[in-house]
Amino acid sequence: MATSYDFAPLFRSSVGFDRVFNLLENAQRARSISDWPPYDIIKTGDDTYRIAIAVAGFAEDDLDMTFQSNLLTVKGKKQEESSEGYIHRGIAGRPFEHRFELADHVRVNGAELSNGLLLIELVREIPEALKPRKIEITKVSELASLPPVQIEAQKAA
Repeated sequence: MATSYDFAPLFRSSVGFDRVFNLLENAQRARSISDWPPYDIIKTGDDTYRIAIAVAGFAEDDLDMTFQSNLLTVKGKKQEESSEGYIHRGIAGRPFEHRFELADHVRVNGAELSNGLLLIELVREIPEALKPRKIEITKVSELASLPPVQIEAQKAA
């Protein structure tokens, strides 16, 4: 049984969190679609991640990945094969689509297909302007030794 949450009260009492609420709604909607094929999300370092998707039976030509505005989309569609000769067909080959909403400044570093797993490497690169920086504190005695700043003004007539 899927539980649906109403985020309307949060929209009314907050400003600037629209993207967060949209992410929550999209995640809730995406869970109901499909979890096939299974996947893992692994944190491999402080700023590196890996998504591993089990794509047994899919070739590189059967897979398509796109990244646009923080959304990574992975699609798979096998080439049509004749079903002649199969007594039992247990390896699923149906089309799939997974969407991963990535945080700001996370980019796809590369992908490889190995042993039936599609491995997608992600890295978070925070721009220098957004990194924390140390602010030097000036002592009062240093401020007092500076010459006074004179504000120039026109003389009154």
